[in-house]
Amino acid sequence: MTMAAPTPAERKRMRVLVTPEGVPLNLELATVGQRFGALALDLLIIVGTVVAVTIALAIVFSRTRGGSAEIIGIVWLLGMFLLRNAYFLGFEMSARAATPGKRVMGLRVAARNGGRLTFEAIFTRNALRELELFLPLSLMIAGPIMALQSDMGGWIYLLATIWCLIFVLLPFFNADKLRAGDMVAGTWVLRAPRQKLMRDMADAGARHQADHSFTPAQLDAYGVKELHVLEEVLRTGDRTTVRAVADRIARKIVYDRRDATDIEFLRAYYHAVRGRMEQGLLMGRRRKDKFDRSV
Repeated sequence: MTMAAPTPAERKRMRVLVTPEGVPLNLELATVGQRFGALALDLLIIVGTVVAVTIALAIVFSRTRGGSAEIIGIVWLLGMFLLRNAYFLGFEMSARAATPGKRVMGLRVAARNGGRLTFEAIFTRNALRELELFLPLSLMIAGPIMALQSDMGGWIYLLATIWCLIFVLLPFFNADKLRAGDMVAGTWVLRAPRQKLMRDMADAGARHQADHSFTPAQLDAYGVKELHVLEEVLRTGDRTTVRAVADRIARKIVYDRRDATDIEFLRAYYHAVRGRMEQGLLMGRRRKDKFDRSV
């Protein structure tokens, strides 16, 4: 199972990410266009939600005959602030580390040091989005109104536009296509194309599982995050990486592979771990990564 040779542009965006097991993976950075497309899709979802909530609050307002206008207005403002922040924070803290827009574009967030994607990093990169995007956009929208009311309104509008452009254009001027939030949080956005469905990989592993038997402790050595890393290894099919990962996993779980090839062992282990995780989900258990001891 191999991938097509990368194009010169793709090779330029290739970076090395060290997995939790210390194995380097060659991954591809997202382009500025892909990131912008993902953001546009996410903003469309947020705007659609805002419109729906606004209509619902307008109906409530009409039925209260205007008696709760101030309360409804406060609820609306707080709700919009929480929505645009909780939306990115919640989705990027999930196992996929991606918002719906990023998933459509085949992207995900990752820590640049190869470690765990922490809450602090996700919170930081998304908190800075307020300064990078939402605040200057709010000033730009309000600029024409302020210009009519004050001589300073035009200058505020101009400064907000420059401010917004600086942050928007920042990814064009650094090799890793990082925005300010990524620089501070130590993250980057990677390509994560679906070249093969997980079920296809699991079915391939099922053909080899009859030759391998794993104990519950061996299957519980990893969580969802590591399973996604293993999936990435199987997708790329790089022989050196496959061998290194197979050796490290076998050592960690203390497993004798006997005569099994590296790829056969990894496919069988992937299938077995995925099956155990699916059984755990039926019982309401979900282990985020190998450090998660809550289940």
